[in-house]
Amino acid sequence: MIFPRSLEVWKLGKVNYLEALKLQEKLVCDRKSHKIPDTLLSLQHPPTYTLGKRRTDHNLLIPVPELEKIGAELHYTQRGGDITYHGPHQAILYPIISLRDIGLGARKYVEKLELTMIDLASQYGVKACAGKKCETGVWVGDRKIGAIGVRISSGITSHGLAFNVDPDLDYFKHIVPCGIADKEVTSLRRETGTVLPSEEVIHEQLISCFARIFGFNNLIWKENEPTLLDNGKPERHVD
Repeated sequence: MIFPRSLEVWKLGKVNYLEALKLQEKLVCDRKSHKIPDTLLSLQHPPTYTLGKRRTDHNLLIPVPELEKIGAELHYTQRGGDITYHGPHQAILYPIISLRDIGLGARKYVEKLELTMIDLASQYGVKACAGKKCETGVWVGDRKIGAIGVRISSGITSHGLAFNVDPDLDYFKHIVPCGIADKEVTSLRRETGTVLPSEEVIHEQLISCFARIFGFNNLIWKENEPTLLDNGKPERHVD
């Protein structure tokens, strides 16, 4: 007998990074107190660079005052990992799930995030694999197609993965992505060289890969959820 394992999926569209961070913090607290089920946020960000808790500022190759000129923001976080870029035309997943409930440790959790992106790439004929030792994320040869940076607090996850569908790769020239020098960054569009389906379709495919690999068999879809309650009024960023 297969027992249902439910995952609530929030499709949020494009959300400012700080709003998404505040939302994650709230949901983590709610998950710890069992107010909500396991939850998955599916979204994109405006151009944003983020640093993990190691604060490796030296891997930002552009002066901070210049960021505004290229339309990007910089934010510091408590996730693991090094500097990374988030922006339009990426598929981003932030799982807020209880690892204890599904019997996973941190290493296995990260491996399953890698498998989620590898599975999606394979659907488009792209052979991706997990990085070698000290090379986090998912790679196509020596080209990185997906990044991972997670935080785990009392067994509850936040932050997550970013898969490059067709982002502006020039933004990666201003950083040492994930602290790994002399490596290229790529995208699904670049690797396939073909016209891709709509990004909504690709986001849903990535969600399906995540659910299958983590064993969730009952998806509860939530669209247009508020990303932040500001004085009781929902606030969203939409294109």
